[in-house]
Amino acid sequence: MSVFNTVSKIVVTCPKRISPYLRREVLFQGFQIMEEWATGVETVGTLNDCIKLNLNLRTGNQVLYLLKEFKALNADELYKGLIEIAWEDLLDENGYFSVTSNVDNPTIDNSMFPSVKTKDAIVDRIRDKKGYRPNTGPDRHKAVIHLFWLGSAASVFIDSSGETLSKHGYRKHPGLAPMQENLAASVVLATGWDGKGTFVNPMCGSGTLAIEAALIALKRAPGLYRDNYSFMHIKGYDETIYNEERKRSRESALKKIDGQIIATDIDKRAVDMAYKNAVTAGVDHLIHFEVCDFRETPVPKTDGVVVFNPEYGERLGEYEELELIYKAMGDFMKKECKGYKGYVFTGSPDLAKKIGLKASRKIEFFNSKLDCRLLEYDLYEGSKGRREKPAPKPDAEGRAETTEE
Repeated sequence: MSVFNTVSKIVVTCPKRISPYLRREVLFQGFQIMEEWATGVETVGTLNDCIKLNLNLRTGNQVLYLLKEFKALNADELYKGLIEIAWEDLLDENGYFSVTSNVDNPTIDNSMFPSVKTKDAIVDRIRDKKGYRPNTGPDRHKAVIHLFWLGSAASVFIDSSGETLSKHGYRKHPGLAPMQENLAASVVLATGWDGKGTFVNPMCGSGTLAIEAALIALKRAPGLYRDNYSFMHIKGYDETIYNEERKRSRESALKKIDGQIIATDIDKRAVDMAYKNAVTAGVDHLIHFEVCDFRETPVPKTDGVVVFNPEYGERLGEYEELELIYKAMGDFMKKECKGYKGYVFTGSPDLAKKIGLKASRKIEFFNSKLDCRLLEYDLYEGSKGRREKPAPKPDAEGRAETTEE
């Protein structure tokens, strides 16, 4: 029976602390959650179901379809368990595959060895059954097999994603120290932004937060920007299933949103990169880009969210300068963003204290290996009111006609 129609365990991985947002997405796609942990969730389905997950998840990394679970005390037992799998029914003998692994076994002192052993078992089995063997290598552009081996418990999966889902395919110009797309999507989801009101993103950098806000508001599937997945290189793949799922995803997307999105940066090069990324994502018409100091970011008299992702001061000589910037961010939110929800994503608790506002929530995230917080501020209306500045209208290229300071 084809794996595309056989129900098995599906594990969807994600960066640490993003699983609550991944859980919501998986449930929204109509799947049950069997288990949840810090870096993923477990559900059940077929490899065809993995197609739907790959196309529609914003916050995941890999969608793993379980082939077999077995006991393996050492590498020899691992090989024996792997060679029993009918790899000739899954992989083309004239094709290509790669192996990834996550291993913690006391008999293994070389992290590459389990992957090599897995490749050997697959190749030996296919050569024995077909007389030919597929090529192997590190690239994940075709079939990918994943080994998870903890203690004596081994699990082998088809990694139906291949290249990580964290890259949403539109960011051709990443800029300096960019936030990964699935982390940015999680941050936007944490703010509750749904396309209504105004999303303001000063210090926008390469535009990832603003673009993810637009895609979320449009309900546009991130997988629509990608045309190659590992599941396409498994025997039994039916392209019509994939095309039908893509069609459903396209048709469920909105054409416009009720709210507006504003993204600014003092660096003209950053704004140019952000605009180009927005064009690739097809959302440039929804985002007003402006070159200006964050203090001059236009804040319309509506409700909404304002989201900062400032530097954390990891380089020498930056901290004193950033103290002033963090204080100015707090002043800006307090004076210019009344009625909004304010958010600052930072990896520096000390700098966060300089904002001068009391956070109503501190939402835990990791950015790569750095412990971070998304700080939420309730910016209540006060007697002074907000700056009387109307919402800007983009020019023909979606940008305001401004000069760099």
